[in-house]
Amino acid sequence: MPVYQYKAIKSNGEIIQGKFSARDRTEILQMLHKNQYHPIQVKEAVEGTDLAKLKMFNKVKMKDIAIFARQFYAMLNAGVTIVQCLDILRKQTESKPLRERIDQIYETVQKGTNLSEAFKNHRDVFPEIFIHMVEAGEVSGTLDTIMDRMAAHFEKETKIQNKVRAALTYPIILGVVAVGVVVFLLTAVMPTFIGMFEGSDVPLPGPTRLLMSMSYGIQHYWYIIGGAAGASAYIIARYIKTDGGRLRMDRLKLKLPVVKTTVVKIATSRFTRTLSTLLASGIPLLQAMDIVARVIGNRIIAEGILGAKDELRKGYSLAGPIRRIGIFPPMVDSMIKIGEESGALDDVLRRTADFYDEEVEVAIQKMTTMLEPLMIVVMALVIGFIVIAMILPMFDMMNTVQ
Repeated sequence: MPVYQYKAIKSNGEIIQGKFSARDRTEILQMLHKNQYHPIQVKEAVEGTDLAKLKMFNKVKMKDIAIFARQFYAMLNAGVTIVQCLDILRKQTESKPLRERIDQIYETVQKGTNLSEAFKNHRDVFPEIFIHMVEAGEVSGTLDTIMDRMAAHFEKETKIQNKVRAALTYPIILGVVAVGVVVFLLTAVMPTFIGMFEGSDVPLPGPTRLLMSMSYGIQHYWYIIGGAAGASAYIIARYIKTDGGRLRMDRLKLKLPVVKTTVVKIATSRFTRTLSTLLASGIPLLQAMDIVARVIGNRIIAEGILGAKDELRKGYSLAGPIRRIGIFPPMVDSMIKIGEESGALDDVLRRTADFYDEEVEVAIQKMTTMLEPLMIVVMALVIGFIVIAMILPMFDMMNTVQ
């Protein structure tokens, strides 16, 4: 649908302007008259091509979604209407891409569309669980409670993401420093030794010849090496985004000794918390399992959850199929069985999620503790090899002089 820019006068004389998605100008005029606005100008908006419109600069963070839900809940709980909430949020939201989406949702709701239907037009920003929860809240008349639960849910998701990023920051920095040091040694230090080595008649050992070739290549063909490295990184990144690439990457994560424990605990926390939130909001179990599979973050685990959903459709209880997935810790299916027998599955899952939230933090700390010395050892081996390769010919030269 095309986007139109409009300028109008409110009943109190205030001039307003904004953007609105509509089929034609007539629909825009009808919207303005319905809200008792006197139109001054209506024209089709011309989309720009600046960097701000690129996807990488237009991403909405999960933290922004959590803040949006928290503010929405606070206003709904205070008796503010949905349209007024959206009007306020579109003016005060700090994230520009999210503010633009809220602005479009506000315009759509003004036409008489349900809030959940308006969110469905922006699935690239609002997660599947958010849309389904809002839909359930509209049906049950508990939208304020739903927004509160969504705020808590995304706040915990943001917390886990921040912990993972913080854990990976040090190894990444160390890796960048190691590459920088190696390049410096090969391009700034090694050339001073090359002249000395070439002036002697001493045969050079293999490591030194290899190092000299690397130094020569980086100095004279750096653009080819850089281009090849960049192209390789781009191809790998594109491949990982494909279905096959993502499936292989997710399978690899579940096989690596150090990474597997952390990935499983994060997935367990996400599974139990998301399922608990959905069930507590009145979403049927089969539909909830389908949503959880889409937000779990690992294709292998998602396939297992969908397999469990098929078993549920045949009449099995949840605990058995979850145990047969073979990925979640034994505590999970035991707690699910207790929840099913007591009729408080959502509450039991919530308590299990709280437990695994703490386990995730411990697992991330252990992974970081193991990665840091491993990175230091690798860095020491690489730099040690370079230093030894430069020193070996000097010993041979000393022996020749003697």
